[in-house]
Amino acid sequence: MITLVFLLEEPSAQDALEGILPRILPPEVHTEYLVFEGKQDLEKRMTRKLRAWLRPNSLFVVLRDQDSGDCKVIKAGLIERCRDAEREALVRIACRELEAWFVGELEAVGEAFDQPNIGKQAQKAKFRTPDNLGSPVKELRRFIPTYQKRDGARKIGHYLDPSRNRSRSFQVFVEGVQRLVQGAVK
Repeated sequence: MITLVFLLEEPSAQDALEGILPRILPPEVHTEYLVFEGKQDLEKRMTRKLRAWLRPNSLFVVLRDQDSGDCKVIKAGLIERCRDAEREALVRIACRELEAWFVGELEAVGEAFDQPNIGKQAQKAKFRTPDNLGSPVKELRRFIPTYQKRDGARKIGHYLDPSRNRSRSFQVFVEGVQRLVQGAVK
């Protein structure tokens, strides 16, 4: 059995992945989550956590929000921390923030919150490239004023479909995870 270990900057990422991964991974892949208390905590402690991981047949995925940083610089820094731990890992950056993945599929948001009219907003020009939005969470709160990150991630994650999602960073994440697993399952 393969264990896919996700190093995540916040609990809402785990909440979303728990909805997404069962639909894109083979059933023989077991998932584990190492959740940190923000991006600084992730960057500070991930090397130690990776070095200490002893379970054989484990693959690692690091997921962090871009926020306002340069994604290439962020990714290079995370890869360097993996090398320091003498581990290989798939490193992915959620452009701006995880919520861009949700805005990338407003149909899923509408389904998750039983508000189908939200999905109709997806045709607006600003939602066609959600990774370019300055604050996707603010956009979600325009549709759902009571939106909370963890609750939203739990609800929406179950509805996200890579084939219809407009977030390029979501598509790159899914493709990378599937390729990583396919290479290990063979």
